[in-house]
Amino acid sequence: MKRNEFDESRREFLRRLGLGAGSAMALMAMEPLGVLAHGRQASDGKDTADNRMTYRVQHGSGKQISLLGFGMMRLPNDQDQVNELVDYAMAHGVNYFDTAPMYMGGQSEVLTGNALSRHPRDQYFVATKMSNQNRRTWSMDESKAMYERSMERLKVDYIDYYLLHSIGGGMESLRGRFLDNGMLDFLLREREAGRIKNLGFSYHGDVRDFDWLLDHNDEYHWDFVQIQMNFLDWRHASLRGGRRSDADAEYLYDKLSKLGIQCVIMEPLRGGAFGRMAQELTDQLRAVHPDDSTARWAFRWVGSYPNVLTTLSGMNRMDHLKENVATFSPLDPCTEAENQLLASIADQMSGFPTIPCTTCAYCMPCPYGVDIPGNFAYYNEAVNEHVLPLPERTAGNYAERKQLFIDGYRKALPDEAKWAKRCQDCEVCLSKCPQQIRIPNQMARIVETLRNRP
Repeated sequence: MKRNEFDESRREFLRRLGLGAGSAMALMAMEPLGVLAHGRQASDGKDTADNRMTYRVQHGSGKQISLLGFGMMRLPNDQDQVNELVDYAMAHGVNYFDTAPMYMGGQSEVLTGNALSRHPRDQYFVATKMSNQNRRTWSMDESKAMYERSMERLKVDYIDYYLLHSIGGGMESLRGRFLDNGMLDFLLREREAGRIKNLGFSYHGDVRDFDWLLDHNDEYHWDFVQIQMNFLDWRHASLRGGRRSDADAEYLYDKLSKLGIQCVIMEPLRGGAFGRMAQELTDQLRAVHPDDSTARWAFRWVGSYPNVLTTLSGMNRMDHLKENVATFSPLDPCTEAENQLLASIADQMSGFPTIPCTTCAYCMPCPYGVDIPGNFAYYNEAVNEHVLPLPERTAGNYAERKQLFIDGYRKALPDEAKWAKRCQDCEVCLSKCPQQIRIPNQMARIVETLRNRP
């Protein structure tokens, strides 16, 4: 293909995605293979009819990374089951595996390391993180010990993708965790020595931290950045509980694209919220593709953006793994009309007063026993099913609707010790929440709805 023909083809691809001018110009400057690559190599390097996975090319290294990444946060606590999942994923082209020291209390790294070490080291890429955000002190010794422990658990002598975990708690936290204690300088030296192949960070909150790290990219040379991105958060950042309205996914993605830094995507399904959308919204999707799940729609939307290196999905069941592999084997990018439909659905969803909880459970355990994710999951379900918001007290069906909410709440949370009313506003959970949700305030909303029963 001639150069002018290639540029015209790429312009058409970007037009189909409906990208803004800033993103399009940035992507046009990328090398051809940096935009989109399809591969048919299995994890052992052999061609196979079973592997039609879509790959993206890592800038600089030229490595092909599966567009579907395996999130290892909620694995079954059984090594044989994990081995089976990993083996299937690798046989069908998945080669990116994401874990962290805090997942499953460290057990995720152990399970992941045991499963992956049964395969040739050059056939998979493992990502883990410096999860020192919840420690009382941010000493260099404690952080270095966490880093070395990850190496041991994962049974590796180098880490392919290493992240500063959960950036976004404010500059005081950023400086304490990584700058003032010299930890970032240490990790930069580890990258230079080859024990870290790619260094990045995951962003979860205050956009000022995100901007500061990228404004210093000439100093740090970030290889990748992990962001939350889905068709709802694209232009509705306020639903994530972010501290500034300009921190939507479009802003994050565009800034990274302009710098030529590839994105690793988390929460493409928004913590499973897309599987619980209101019926009238899913009906709009089924009218276009009757057999496609909302998960498939969400994955296709994310994967359509060329600066996405890989898209993480937490998969602890074989049926979910197989469905997701099929979606990316190969990926069918969304058309312009499909993008417009999803944007319309996002606008409709933003009108529902849901709580932006992704059920990651970082906030747990609660010192007073409150099931924080469980309370929020039921509240959001009640909104999506139009039980909430309740009508005015003078409405004829007010008492009926309120009793319906109460009955559903008791069914979802049969143990009263886990109810929202147990919240003591201690604020222990606030610093742990990646979405920056004001958890005690949201608990008070639930308590108010349950109070004064008709």
